Amino acid sequence: MPIYEYTCASCGREFEKLVRQSSPAPECPDCHSAEVVKKLSAFATFSTMSGAGNSDLPAPCGSCGHPDGPGACRFN
Repeated sequence: MPIYEYTCASCGREFEKLVRQSSPAPECPDCHSAEVVKKLSAFATFSTMSGAGNSDLPAPCGSCGHPDGPGACRFN
């Protein structure tokens, strides 16, 4: 099940909800309004293929090998 981002039209609260695509839109956790709008969400990807722009990615962590680089894990 994907996580969707919503904005409540009544109170303006932004929230995330794990929702099945066939389910109706959730209600706002604050004001319980059913007037919510699904937001357009951005996502990130990266490729491990050589020549695919990997020069912008940090080097793996030296302590644990975490792909986000030094400082991304609790072992530093």
